[in-house]
Amino acid sequence: MRLLLLGCTGFIGKDLIPKLLAEGHNLCVVSRKNINKFKRIEVLKKIQYLKLDLSKKSNWKNSNFIDNLRNADGIINLMGEPIADKRWSDRQKKIIEDSRISSTSYLIDNLRTFKINPKVIINASAIGFYGTSSTKEFNEASPSGNDFLANLCKKWEEAAKNKPRFTRLVIFRIGIVLEKDGGALGKMLPIFRIGLGGPIGSGNQWMSWIHKEDLCGLIMIALKNKKYNGVINAVAPESVTMREFTQTLATCLKRPNLMPVPAFPLRLLLGEGSKIVLEGQKVKSSRLKKSLYQFKYPLLENAIFASTKK
Repeated sequence: MRLLLLGCTGFIGKDLIPKLLAEGHNLCVVSRKNINKFKRIEVLKKIQYLKLDLSKKSNWKNSNFIDNLRNADGIINLMGEPIADKRWSDRQKKIIEDSRISSTSYLIDNLRTFKINPKVIINASAIGFYGTSSTKEFNEASPSGNDFLANLCKKWEEAAKNKPRFTRLVIFRIGIVLEKDGGALGKMLPIFRIGLGGPIGSGNQWMSWIHKEDLCGLIMIALKNKKYNGVINAVAPESVTMREFTQTLATCLKRPNLMPVPAFPLRLLLGEGSKIVLEGQKVKSSRLKKSLYQFKYPLLENAIFASTKK
């Protein structure tokens, strides 16, 4: 397939792109970042790359971009400013929103303006759609929450749902992605390796997770399998609490799980954004049955062991 990849140069994309190339797909990658994530130079030689900030509407008029948009059989949209890297000031919230909602709206507007009907669009979202809870269990049929992240995801998904009539849309509400080179696990590993790790906050908050290998697998299958459509929670079969997560990590590393990290410094550092870490949600997928997808890492212990032993 001829694929247009939007924002796929980050944590997920640097593993996804080589896998797509290995399957024989023709790739055009569009990102505001420089492509410096790939260790293998042959990867860079096999893709077309356009450096564009697609949160700015004027950049959607770029002729090279429009040509690739017209020729795309499928689009993978992972555009988005990192959620948990900076304090959520009003300015940062606007950047987060524009990088997701505005960019996705511009994508759909261009498809409609130029009467382009790709076969499939895979659009990212997040389990933050459901809000946070220590007691409820959420699935794809659950209503949205009412905090900043929930409203962000809701508007982001609504923008994508305005896609052309005959284009199949898959929206993955992505959980906490695990791998040693980034995300939550990447930040926790150095601390645990020196024996100073422990649960963050109460330790009772739910963590609904997925290994990066399985997330890439879901995206690749969804490109071809028409049974994938609408909203799908991209989470492993079993959620865990923060305390269970850190104990499993400590066990895999043969290190202690002794030093709880109090909530206050994190709230001071990240403000409202600390909710991502300090509060959680127990999310299941009612759609990802074994007949649809066989997880490579259904168990947390296997996922962490695989990530830390590479």
